[in-house]
Amino acid sequence: MPLHPQAKAELEFLRSLGVPENNTQTPQQARQGHVDRRPKDPPAPEPVHFVEDREIPGPAGDLKVRVYRPSDADGLPMLLGIHGGGWVLGDVITEDGSMRGLVNGAQCVAVSVEYRLAPESRFPEPLDDCYAALEWMAEHAGELGGDASRLAVAGTSAGGNLSAAVALKARDESGPGLSHQVLFTPVIDHDFTTESYKTRGEGYFLTQDSMEWFWHNYIGPNGDPYHPLASVLRATDLSGLPATTIVTAEYDPLRDEGEAYGVALAEAGVDVECTRYDGMIHGFNLQPGKFDDGRKALSEASARLRSSFGSANS
Repeated sequence: MPLHPQAKAELEFLRSLGVPENNTQTPQQARQGHVDRRPKDPPAPEPVHFVEDREIPGPAGDLKVRVYRPSDADGLPMLLGIHGGGWVLGDVITEDGSMRGLVNGAQCVAVSVEYRLAPESRFPEPLDDCYAALEWMAEHAGELGGDASRLAVAGTSAGGNLSAAVALKARDESGPGLSHQVLFTPVIDHDFTTESYKTRGEGYFLTQDSMEWFWHNYIGPNGDPYHPLASVLRATDLSGLPATTIVTAEYDPLRDEGEAYGVALAEAGVDVECTRYDGMIHGFNLQPGKFDDGRKALSEASARLRSSFGSANS
């Protein structure tokens, strides 16, 4: 279908800011550009019962996290949130709109983590931080008012990539058991030859040039972009992974790899639901105040989370 009017308006707003493309800047300049793209007068965030910024131990020092609670109840399901930004940009603010919707919708405690960024910290160090946050959540479930037997992970874009890698790592290393993974417009494979890259790789916010730049910074000149914890579609065994919700956008160069991961998971016997939102652009779920379909995607993911949390508790 044609580009949705809300997506078109967002693209026009971003172009009006005059922020250079990520791939034309240094990582430090691009991080500032990421902040500059944020609306100066954003919509009021969805209220949640409790929000707190704190620090937890990480593999190479303390990690900043943002803790969300939907109520004072104890024994709630738990969700690890992982922000996007191509492994180079982003923070807990990036994922805040999405996290608030999931916390309220799934009635879960959430911990959103700020991992070390590339290129200063390359693969697998950002992944190691996210996995450490998952382990910390499981160990501190009681303190957080949560139930470590009902634990999930969710992220957008590079955060979706890291979420999928965390799920693989937890399975292979007998780590905390996961009930669900939610992957919003995720990075899944180091492959720029898909049809969505060919037709959506320029002009729709996220570009192929930027994605190549992100991958270069994350992997580095001597890394392996096809490692199964980087390009998770390359994993030889996807069985035994948690139930999965994948959300893709029609006008996103990452669309096809996300949908291919859904097919691969289904073939491996995983309970997976993959929904394409026509007319939408990359990361639309992050701004539910701007995108009606962003709210719908969060509602869909919340319903799937609730179902998995209930199954895990039965």
